[in-house]
Amino acid sequence: MARKVYVNVSAKFNKDGRIIPESFEWEDERIFEIDRITDIRRAASLKVGGAGLRYTCFVCGKQTYLFLEDNRWFIEAK
Repeated sequence: MARKVYVNVSAKFNKDGRIIPESFEWEDERIFEIDRITDIRRAASLKVGGAGLRYTCFVCGKQTYLFLEDNRWFIEAK
């Protein structure tokens, strides 16, 4: 069963207005660097509900989705 976990995110704001997340802080205060972002699109989370900008990210070699919804960041967690 998946759950929505809100996280703190460090991001870069480009001069063209794009927001590029660089790392996030997990519930236990560990910081995870985002290795790369392969896609950014408007999408809904089918697992936990909610919608917004979905960033397809690789963290520690694993793909995950990071969502920006109403100025809050969340991740679908197991």
